[in-house]
Amino acid sequence: MPRRRVLLMIETSLVYGREALRGINRYVVEHEPWSVYLDQRELTAAPPEWFSRWDGDGVISRWTNTDLARTLDRRQIPAVDLTDIYGGFGLPHVWANHAAVSELAARHLIERGFHHFAFCGFDHQDWSERRQAGFVASLPIPRAQVAIYNSDWDSTRGPTWDQQQAALGAWLQALPKPVGVMACNDMRGLQVLDACRRCNLAVPEEVAVIGVDNDELLCQLADPPLSSVVPNPLRVGYEAAALLDTLMRGEIPASTEIIVDPVGVVTRQSTDVLAIPDPQVAAAVRYIREHACDGIAVADVLRHVNATRSVLERSFRRYLNRSPQNEIRGVQLKRVKQLLAETDLALPQIAERAGFEHPEYLSVVFKRETGQTPGQYRKQTSAFPAEKGKGRRTAGR
Repeated sequence: MPRRRVLLMIETSLVYGREALRGINRYVVEHEPWSVYLDQRELTAAPPEWFSRWDGDGVISRWTNTDLARTLDRRQIPAVDLTDIYGGFGLPHVWANHAAVSELAARHLIERGFHHFAFCGFDHQDWSERRQAGFVASLPIPRAQVAIYNSDWDSTRGPTWDQQQAALGAWLQALPKPVGVMACNDMRGLQVLDACRRCNLAVPEEVAVIGVDNDELLCQLADPPLSSVVPNPLRVGYEAAALLDTLMRGEIPASTEIIVDPVGVVTRQSTDVLAIPDPQVAAAVRYIREHACDGIAVADVLRHVNATRSVLERSFRRYLNRSPQNEIRGVQLKRVKQLLAETDLALPQIAERAGFEHPEYLSVVFKRETGQTPGQYRKQTSAFPAEKGKGRRTAGR
């Protein structure tokens, strides 16, 4: 049987596109090989002129526009769209769960004790707008109190770079401090950090910044290094390849819309701070986050900060709206989720690394706190569902 000819229109300049390609490759390796042509173009480039004459079997595109969508529909070429700039074209698509991405960013800043929040994104970008909406909805304050700053995605148009950064800096200076800022992606996060430096705003003490995509190069180029939410482009690519394979076989897929949840947050210096005015609570939280997975109890925390249980409990409730025991358990469960999503470790090994004495108790706590068993969570967040279960699918619009 001849190999199916598949066109991958996916940019390689961004880490998201490169990781999506790795996921596609993983699917192809595990199944029948394809004859693949990779057309490396900018994310918003026009379709190549030769595409109208291309005789192929399927397309996965990260830079779909109206013209390409019309051509695909007219020529009846099976296609999967990964583009979330414009809000969709009615094509089968696989997208990141932007609401869940934003919820992780919001929770990350909330856990650090921030009470003022801001979002920095781009105009006329559906993915940025979705992340903005998800971030605002995840915060414990009225929408009107969340500061928003958006500007043009194309920084080559309009004002000069220095003028753009000056405007961004003026916005940052006017925010109440300390403030937690979600940038819509890591590139935007770099711009926010650069504006902070120009304005002599201390990061993370005055302005804490978290981005999205966990592009290691960009995050480490930032000064200070940028914390970032980790989406799951590996799985996006894998799911896209599986969906296209189904379409090319002439079969009806279970869904033509697949939404992939993020993996977690990588904490770096840009958010490595606790915005808590009580030094005793800040010291206790820092100790818990450093030692929770060593199996510590509240008594260990009390000895470390030299406080009575009643005093520390009241202070935690006041500043964090949770108890020291809740904080310990939250850190442990965060580690469990990371190990379930990113490793193949068995549950007893995960329990040991997260500070649980017995894996059975870990399972009970995990189900109680998340509504899922560890196995269900692993299937949901695994990068490669062929090995550990399929991704969460929602009905097509």
